[in-house]
Amino acid sequence: MRGAIVSGLAIALLVVGCAGQQETSTESAESPTAAAQAQGPEAATDDGDGTMVVTYQDASSPEAVNGRALLQDNTVLEDLAADINESLILPYDIALIGAECGEANAYWDPAEDSITICYEDADGALATFTADGVPDPTAAMLNSEIATFYHEVGHMAISIYDLPITGREEDVADQLAAYVLLQPGDDGRPDPEAVQAVKDFARTFQEGDSGELGAEDFADTHSFGETRAYNLQCWIYGADPDANADLVGDGGLPQDRADGCEDEYTQLDNAWSTLLEPHLK
Repeated sequence: MRGAIVSGLAIALLVVGCAGQQETSTESAESPTAAAQAQGPEAATDDGDGTMVVTYQDASSPEAVNGRALLQDNTVLEDLAADINESLILPYDIALIGAECGEANAYWDPAEDSITICYEDADGALATFTADGVPDPTAAMLNSEIATFYHEVGHMAISIYDLPITGREEDVADQLAAYVLLQPGDDGRPDPEAVQAVKDFARTFQEGDSGELGAEDFADTHSFGETRAYNLQCWIYGADPDANADLVGDGGLPQDRADGCEDEYTQLDNAWSTLLEPHLK
């Protein structure tokens, strides 16, 4: 049962990672999924028959219009929702919303039972990866949005299943993203495409926190960007040290941290496997 959430993810990665940019459209293609979106989420139920339902809201700013096109033309939200619907028992319907937010962001809203991926997040990620000279900035952007989604799924799972966690929820949500994406395949090793998604997600935090730090920074529910990047790199390395030895040293993951990453990943994997087991299809 542990592999259920990953089987759908493998399909999603292939579809999203290889689609590339297409002509911008303003309406979803006609399909059963699109028809469900037009109707909106159905009334919540208590019998475990909930589904994740995708909606793309309108966009007006140039950044939002571009981000909407990137997500919609590559069927990002549809593929990710399909993975959740294949994998998790949802107690009621969950909305997965693409929206113009006025800022680069993504969030789980427990009051609305919804995950929102902001169009500006996709647009900003593409700009960042392009400026960094990444060979395929669109693929890197899509990877980071996939990992961002699973981070928000971490928040969602904690909320809807009332999961007991220890530690800051933002760190635990990062762990869920790594847990899903770094699950081993039939060969016992994580899928390289999924590993790259975690690497690209980590890269979005590597610039760190600029400016002078104050009380609000130290009290923030999120760890510092550099810390999140090192955590993700540690879990990548711990999941498959032989394939990811290049992450250690030379300005990357310090050896002292790397020495404990296999145990750290094993602990993470065991924790999330235990927490999710009752809720997997």
